Amino acid sequence: QVQLVESGGGLVQAGGSLRLSCAASGRTFSKHYMGWFRQAPGKEREFVAAISWNGASTAYDESVKGRFTISRDNAKSMVYLQMNSLKPEDTAVYYCAGDATLGWSSFISTMAHRPGYWGQGTQVTVSS
Repeated sequence: QVQLVESGGGLVQAGGSLRLSCAASGRTFSKHYMGWFRQAPGKEREFVAAISWNGASTAYDESVKGRFTISRDNAKSMVYLQMNSLKPEDTAVYYCAGDATLGWSSFISTMAHRPGYWGQGTQVTVSS
């Protein structure tokens, strides 16, 4: 099993930056696709970014492409999300999640609505 704990959320003004961190425990972390997802009030949880097990492949939702960067450090069992040029519409609870059973495309398109390894979330609030 993999346990995930997010940190780094907070309140920031529009145009600002935050870096989210996800600490993972579990022997098989390095074999998992990992991703960041978010859920705004009254909305469904949605995909933000994903990274392959070795970091060679990344994917982003169009709404964050060019502003957010996902990375991982398998030696430290960490996943990061660097968020720049934040907008009020980025306000949400951000979740870290992982899976070792889905294919890459399925992870991106369906993980937001699947069980698996999820953290408790960290709140990001962007003021205008």
